[in-house]
Amino acid sequence: MKHWTAAKTAYLGLLTALAIVLGYVESLIPLDFAVPGIKLGLCNIVVLIVLQMYDWKAAVAVSAVRVTVIGFLFGNLFSIAYGMAGTLLSILVMTLLLKSGRFSLIGVSAAGGTAHNIGQILVALVVVPSFPVFWYLPVLMLAGDVTGIVIGIIVSAVLPRIRVWRTPAAG
Repeated sequence: MKHWTAAKTAYLGLLTALAIVLGYVESLIPLDFAVPGIKLGLCNIVVLIVLQMYDWKAAVAVSAVRVTVIGFLFGNLFSIAYGMAGTLLSILVMTLLLKSGRFSLIGVSAAGGTAHNIGQILVALVVVPSFPVFWYLPVLMLAGDVTGIVIGIIVSAVLPRIRVWRTPAAG
């Protein structure tokens, strides 16, 4: 935590607020027409930016606050559990792929979207073991890929424009 400066705290606070606003916007868009749980993943724009500008620890901090706040505002304890599991698995996968240096932001984002949905399915297996949640898996994986690709394209376009935020003290 010795590199955790006031500038970094301020930037991460702003990014957390942006993620919460994007979560609110996403809650206004009804996508539960085919399979419950499909979302655009707008908050992942912020998570991927934090991973690129800082590190996995900062991404976990931003995500944990975002999932908790959005869960209490627009969901319940189950939505927090689903969101946290998906987010943590997604950050793990995206961090490993970014560190490998073999994947573009679009590929990393697509894998993160899919990992997020797998994390949620794992929680569903514990919460509702009698329900055949594996029927959802192919649709959720496809949705995670598609939305992840879109998020990756957005972040690839946005990230070069906000790199000015990163100062030597912020890293």
